[in-house]
Amino acid sequence: MMSSRVVKTAGRIITFLAGLQMFAGAGLAQAPFYQGKTITMIVSTAPGGTGDLRVKAMTPVLRKHIPGNPAIAMEYMDGGGGRKAANYLFRNSRPDGLTIGALSGGIVSLEIMRESGVMYDLDKFIYLGAPESGGHYIIYTRKELGLSSIEKLRGASGLRIGAQSVGHVSYVAGRLFAYFLGLKDPKFIAGYSAPEVDAALLRGELDARANLTTSMLRRNPEWVEKSLMDFHSIMEVPLGAKHPRFPTVPEIETFAKSEQEKKVLAVWRVFRLVGSPYMLPPATPKDKVDILQDAMRKTLKDAEFHREYKKLVGDDVDPLMPEELSKAIREIPRDPEVIEMLRTLSGAGPLRPRT
Repeated sequence: MMSSRVVKTAGRIITFLAGLQMFAGAGLAQAPFYQGKTITMIVSTAPGGTGDLRVKAMTPVLRKHIPGNPAIAMEYMDGGGGRKAANYLFRNSRPDGLTIGALSGGIVSLEIMRESGVMYDLDKFIYLGAPESGGHYIIYTRKELGLSSIEKLRGASGLRIGAQSVGHVSYVAGRLFAYFLGLKDPKFIAGYSAPEVDAALLRGELDARANLTTSMLRRNPEWVEKSLMDFHSIMEVPLGAKHPRFPTVPEIETFAKSEQEKKVLAVWRVFRLVGSPYMLPPATPKDKVDILQDAMRKTLKDAEFHREYKKLVGDDVDPLMPEELSKAIREIPRDPEVIEMLRTLSGAGPLRPRT
């Protein structure tokens, strides 16, 4: 038989080993889920473009704020105006917290407008936020036309409004302004690059254009400073956010004649508001969602990210937090008659008669 001393010693060893095992188990339990793992970022643009630069400004700072500092690998899925990447994220990605979509805001309008090839449901994605949230659009005409008031603008017939292509955001904005301002027989001329629209306007080949205020002020600040253009109406995105350079230019909604017209504008504002959204596949576990949403909030507020974004993209960060982005998507009006009206206004055909 073993002596009592041997038994006591063995007991102490067993107790020590059990404690060591419990300590090791606790240490393992406390290791961050993302430690040593790789997150795949599904990017809906091609490498090298502005959309790619937005993501490249984001990823190193986001990685810093995710506990465990996982690697982030980018997988490009350009195509279909964002449909290819959105369809993949919705239908093929594993909801394990290791796949994030960095998608174009165009996926929102594609689904709401019931465009072909959409195989995802916006309401089932889980939203992380966006680094930019829309921007104001404004319509203006050449000063030499003398259209210094809404009455004079409405009195001019056949104004030539330039844009990049049918369906481009500036093209749709121009048609919305023309419809709501009641322009007489406007002509929509597409096929330009953005700088070419400006040049054609200055040469007198075009009479007007609608543009993002930040783009216009960055490329052509003298148009405001030297009063080279007449500015007629602005679309606030979001509504109520006055532009400091155009505080007295009338907002497009003041020209709406019905609740349906206001809803049309509300839908289009959300299309512009969502910027470049980041999202997770449906059914991603809540604990992973909480980690990634918290990391995104910290990233969007991080001065390092703001500096890098400005350096690579050339614009300031205007963030939309996870809950704000989710709310904006959830509250988009879905009335069939509103969507059909917006489809008509966005297309290539004649503007519908104003009732």
